[in-house]
Amino acid sequence: MKRTIFEDDHEALRASAREFLARECAPHNEEWEAAGQVDREIYKKAGDAGLLGFNIPEEFGGGGSEDFRFNAVVVEEFAKFDGAAPGLSLQNDVLVPYFLHLANDEQRKRWMPGMASGETILAVAMTEPGAGSDLAGIKTSAKDDGDHYIVNGSKTFISAGINSDLVVVVCRTNPDPAAGHKAFSLLVVERGMEGFERGRKLDKMGLKSADTAELHFNNVRVPKANLLGEENKGFYHLMQNLPSERLSIAIGAIAGARAIFDETLQYTKDRKAFGKPIGTFQHNRFVLAEIATELDLAEVYIDRCLQGVLDDELTAVDASKAKWWCTELGKRVIDSCVQLHGGYGYMNEYRVARAYKDSRIQTIFGGTTEIMKDIIGRDLGL
Repeated sequence: MKRTIFEDDHEALRASAREFLARECAPHNEEWEAAGQVDREIYKKAGDAGLLGFNIPEEFGGGGSEDFRFNAVVVEEFAKFDGAAPGLSLQNDVLVPYFLHLANDEQRKRWMPGMASGETILAVAMTEPGAGSDLAGIKTSAKDDGDHYIVNGSKTFISAGINSDLVVVVCRTNPDPAAGHKAFSLLVVERGMEGFERGRKLDKMGLKSADTAELHFNNVRVPKANLLGEENKGFYHLMQNLPSERLSIAIGAIAGARAIFDETLQYTKDRKAFGKPIGTFQHNRFVLAEIATELDLAEVYIDRCLQGVLDDELTAVDASKAKWWCTELGKRVIDSCVQLHGGYGYMNEYRVARAYKDSRIQTIFGGTTEIMKDIIGRDLGL
């Protein structure tokens, strides 16, 4: 089914993204996978190529467009790419919106030019060793100390935890247990601040080149000028920005699954057993027919969500539906594609095997499937 959500400008960006991935990323795949992180310079090259900061105002070097379809195009092309690449979605879709919605004029002037150019790499630190989906369990504290906060605590599973220059840290600024969700604030911790330490670079099952780390804060003095948004309103700020992150994950899940499906379809036409292509066996033909149908249906919902963003109508519930359904579908599709490849599907030299490991996190990060269903269920009055 032909998609109609994208226009000529979006397709031009798609071509640029593909060319960038082939030229700047593909040659470094093995190097970055072995290192467990991409080279920092690739973010600067992405900025030069116009792949960062579409929604950052032009005065700070961005594109000045709030059209989320540009973000979606980059997410799709990077999800289809078979190799190591920088986490531009984290920068474009997750972090930049925090600064757009919450930063004051001084903070925008100070930080946004680097975000747009790729010289400043961003991360967000929510998860702790003892607090994942339950953000209310966060213990990292920020104590008022005049013109500063004194931050203590640890975070884990932090994407871009090694490469990041600015980390949006979710801290407890109100120690009163009765404060509930009104106890948290967002503080921007900068590379080089005394007491801010990178812990282990975590050894993940997949996405090897995407640096993920532990972060430690030992009496880190963070200026109050680095408070993002309002004090004790951090939980509500997070809720405001999560829908775009979850839609972005859904977009990537379906685009990645579509790429694997297309390769698998061709494999089932080329691979023969008992004298004929394995795709012509009725069971395999039915599996492929089901996948093709479900991917088309998922893309229709994603495109409707994209239109919802353009119309400022996308809700947290809409995004939750997209996130859980598309990531679970992506997981099922890739699992089926491994099966259709037989023994070759278990070999790392085949893209489908690598995708099986890389995609598994999608039903977990950005809010687990179970949390997404809980959000939807509550909206139903249950």
